[in-house]
Amino acid sequence: MLNLRYISRLIAAFLTRFRAIILIFIILGIAFFFVLRFLLPTLSGETTRRVGVTGRYTTLTLPTRILEMVGDGLTKLDESGNVEPNLASSWETPDKGKSWIFTLRDGPTWQDEKPVISSTINYEFSDVTIERPDDKTLIFKLQNTYSAFPSVVARPTFKKGLLGTGEWQVKKLSVNGSYVGQMTLQNKDGLRIIYKFYPTEERTKLAFKLGEIDETENILDPVPFDSWKTVDITKSVSMGEHVALFFNTQDKYLGEKSMRQALAYAIDKDALGGERAISPVSVSSWAYNSQVKPYTYDKDKALDSVNELKENMKTDDIVVNLSTSPALLTQAEKIAKDWEAVGVKANLQVLSNIPTDYQALLAVFDIPEDPDQYSVWHSTQTATNITHYQSPRIDKLLEDGRSEIDTEARRKIYLDFQRFLVEDSPAVFLYYPTTYKINRK
Repeated sequence: MLNLRYISRLIAAFLTRFRAIILIFIILGIAFFFVLRFLLPTLSGETTRRVGVTGRYTTLTLPTRILEMVGDGLTKLDESGNVEPNLASSWETPDKGKSWIFTLRDGPTWQDEKPVISSTINYEFSDVTIERPDDKTLIFKLQNTYSAFPSVVARPTFKKGLLGTGEWQVKKLSVNGSYVGQMTLQNKDGLRIIYKFYPTEERTKLAFKLGEIDETENILDPVPFDSWKTVDITKSVSMGEHVALFFNTQDKYLGEKSMRQALAYAIDKDALGGERAISPVSVSSWAYNSQVKPYTYDKDKALDSVNELKENMKTDDIVVNLSTSPALLTQAEKIAKDWEAVGVKANLQVLSNIPTDYQALLAVFDIPEDPDQYSVWHSTQTATNITHYQSPRIDKLLEDGRSEIDTEARRKIYLDFQRFLVEDSPAVFLYYPTTYKINRK
């Protein structure tokens, strides 16, 4: 008992006498821990980037720009959408687009260092039968003729375990429900990129504010970061998507072509920002038609058309519900004012998801890399034709574009497709959005 008391008093006296020194060493130890944690990746040559991406993606719909870091497709597309060899050195169709034969080139290996052969390539199509007669040959047999199929297999393919042929390898993938929440990539130099996915731009921006991520991709609105001195902002124009105003063509008012055109003319597109878009096909595409009707701002023409429509429908008031996302609210407010100036009242609705029932919808649309837009505009595509548009002429052009193998003949078909679709105005194509990449300094 006496020994214990003596020892405890001795310890107490020691702590009392040297408490300042002990406290200093504790603080220095904590500081050293955090400094070491920060420096170790740098000293070992390993760095990590945490990148925020806006959008809901499954493992099958991840952005192509990310997948291309990990793997390659049988083909690849150049900046104009032309198809070039990649894992496949050549391809042919013996029956004008109903079956496609691809020959693999020598050399490529998977990230487990095993050679790329036909049996290890995994493409999954619900309506396509795949045959592998030998290690170098893949035969795709389609139910219907499809001339754009070589562009479809430009999407990267992976061996089981998400093993690709690219510089970056998938180290970790976490899924929340059916959507990817986080994805970690690493290259041979030990560099890591952690992609974190958020459902809305607002949630991505909040994650940046909270320090969850170090940079963002493709932000439409840089506020409030444009006033921060601790970030670098890089601006670019995205030609792979456009901002468009989609009309419900089955609506009482918007079912009238003259009404849709009037609303198109009423919008001062130069006031919306971004580089002007006039067609559903990207300006960088080999099939782009620069001669379509541009619907240059014309308030008087819009006003005359609206007044005529009011007279024909025996009404003094036309009200259109305009739905959009928070990221496009500023542009939607400008459009609403333009419409009100020609006698059309616009009720703004801000939504986080694309509504199934709407009158007018302002949204960002991903432009397909091939000019084929059958799923978007053909009358049979009830699930993806969000405007409920129906036109026998457009249906025929889309069908012909899918069955024509000759590139120049296809181009002429899609030139007509753009001309007639823009004339009919189931949507108004406004601009290619300016996007912002935000990096913490």
